[in-house]
Amino acid sequence: MAIDWLDLDTPPALPGLFLRAALRRKVTGRQLPDLGLRCRVDVNPQHLARYRQVCGLAENAYLPPVYPHILAFPLQMQLLTDRRFPFPLLGLVHLENRIRVLRPLGGLGPFQFSVQVRDLQPHDKGATFSLITRLEDQLGLLWEGDSRILCRALRLEGQPQPRAEQEPLPLAPLADWAAPADTGRRYARVAGDYNPIHLHAVTAKLFGFPRAIAHGLWNKARSLGALQAHLPLAGYEVQVRFQKPVLLPTHLALQASEPAASGQFRLIGENDTPHMTGSWQPLPA
Repeated sequence: MAIDWLDLDTPPALPGLFLRAALRRKVTGRQLPDLGLRCRVDVNPQHLARYRQVCGLAENAYLPPVYPHILAFPLQMQLLTDRRFPFPLLGLVHLENRIRVLRPLGGLGPFQFSVQVRDLQPHDKGATFSLITRLEDQLGLLWEGDSRILCRALRLEGQPQPRAEQEPLPLAPLADWAAPADTGRRYARVAGDYNPIHLHAVTAKLFGFPRAIAHGLWNKARSLGALQAHLPLAGYEVQVRFQKPVLLPTHLALQASEPAASGQFRLIGENDTPHMTGSWQPLPA
């Protein structure tokens, strides 16, 4: 599939994109557009410091492995609210996320980000597609993210692809932390993701949640921070599947397998509620 790339001089402003998302409620097509966006992005050290703080991440010389998603969020928003994208943004559900770290994430840029959508597939609850985000530097591809997203408003013919399940490994407690009621608001101020389900109980109830819920990428970033000693600097991928939403406030616990080239982890909440499962493994040689 040939991609029609649109190169932007600067990342788009988010307020207008949120308004566009709020006004769109209907599915307008059954195919993904051959559209991609690219833009140069630099890292603001103050923004990075605030991200580390809200995600409970230690200082080091490298970008946190989930952080590129935050840098690319305005591009993702512009793509998902483009008139050629057929699904309304409100109501999309982030089911899974995979990141691939090809080389150490050092430096503050300049980087080039690109975003595109692909791989529309039937699902038991609608249809899924991948939002692909790539980070490149002067040497080429540095990092890649694949967010698997569910659109419940569309039904496709055919059977969902079977999920490849891993043989479970023994897990042991690794870390735990509190997630206060304002976690979603604090993260939104850094990430730019002001989805109402994350901000207040009142706005979350409008979408069927009893309380505000934590952002899935906050759960992943917080967990990978605790797994830092298990992961190499580069040459690996981490995949997670989001399960039950994290209702705020709450307390979370991370369990993980022993440090090794490959491993597994899970994030659980009160009463052993399963919130996220994941695994890491080396990239193919």
